[in-house]
Amino acid sequence: MKIELDQDVCVGSGNCVVAAPDVFDQRDDDGIAFLIEENPSAERESAVKEAEAMCPALAIRVHKK
Repeated sequence: MKIELDQDVCVGSGNCVVAAPDVFDQRDDDGIAFLIEENPSAERESAVKEAEAMCPALAIRVHKK
């Protein structure tokens, strides 16, 4: 799985960090999300898909490899 995160679209809600804290984090200065891990393991797929679904700005896309 590969994650694409569009930081230009991100609104800093933090939902992704709540859903998948091992994969996403937020910058301290503006709250914009960033990836800790672009290609997480299969065990994290459920949490990553939840983060994608919870993103109010639709800034996260999950791609199957």
